[in-house]
Amino acid sequence: MATSSSSTKKAARLAQRGRGQKVRFQGGALFPFAVALIFVLGFGLVVYARESRPAADASPPLIDDHWHHAYGFYLCDTWFQLAGDAEERDNAGFLNTDFARTGIHSHDDGLIHWHAFSAAATGRNATLGVFLDVYDVELTNSKLTFPESQRGGLPEGYEDGVFEEGETVCVIDGEEQDGSLKVVLWDNFSDTDGGTTFIADFNNIRLDKDGMAVAIAFVPDDTDVSLPPSAPDLPELALNDTTQVTPDDLFGGTDSVPADSSTDDSVPADSSTDDSVPADSSTDDSVPVDSAPEDTAVDN
Repeated sequence: MATSSSSTKKAARLAQRGRGQKVRFQGGALFPFAVALIFVLGFGLVVYARESRPAADASPPLIDDHWHHAYGFYLCDTWFQLAGDAEERDNAGFLNTDFARTGIHSHDDGLIHWHAFSAAATGRNATLGVFLDVYDVELTNSKLTFPESQRGGLPEGYEDGVFEEGETVCVIDGEEQDGSLKVVLWDNFSDTDGGTTFIADFNNIRLDKDGMAVAIAFVPDDTDVSLPPSAPDLPELALNDTTQVTPDDLFGGTDSVPADSSTDDSVPADSSTDDSVPADSSTDDSVPVDSAPEDTAVDN
């Protein structure tokens, strides 16, 4: 029992001796200093991230801009342009809701009229696909489809409105030839060079300058695509466009809501292989000619 009593007294003395003493971390003040430093650095990174966030895209075109681009579809060996004025309306307002959302349209004149109503068609959202959506034209890497409303004006023999690689055959001068899709873009309607050829992700090709020209082509691989027929007349045709509908004219119930669209994936192409994707920017997947890999880009 003496041993037990001695142990108890020793424990009591140690407990009494420890009262009022501060607890110290092993290593002195190093650990709490490290914790404080991590906290300060973390807080600083949060503040920096918030302050350095990029502002909303304010690059052209803007809502107040009034741009025009020449365009055309080159189908095997025949030029075609879309019919219908997207600004048409009835007593209730605009008939075309995609036009009401973006403001992008044509006037049966071979021009794309870029009068953006909202962020859905400004800055990096100013892409070829925005225009095609207004007229319900579907364009993928391998297939071009026109809606029924446009098929009456298509070249003879293609009234089904579908131009698909591996399926649709071009008949040129009585000879059947396989066709493939590509888009050629010129920075200006008066350019005399071959433009930039794209072979993929066509809808994301950016229209970021006034007066550009674009040709959507389904042709044999060795075909050189020229400027659209409307290109030489662009200045005169643009002058005929004296009126511009504004967002205030939208029919009730249609909101011009900015679109948080995907990043620009258009990349010019080196058309040695139809499925290759040109690349000229960070996320640009449509394919510009000069900057694409060896098997993607091709200048016309």
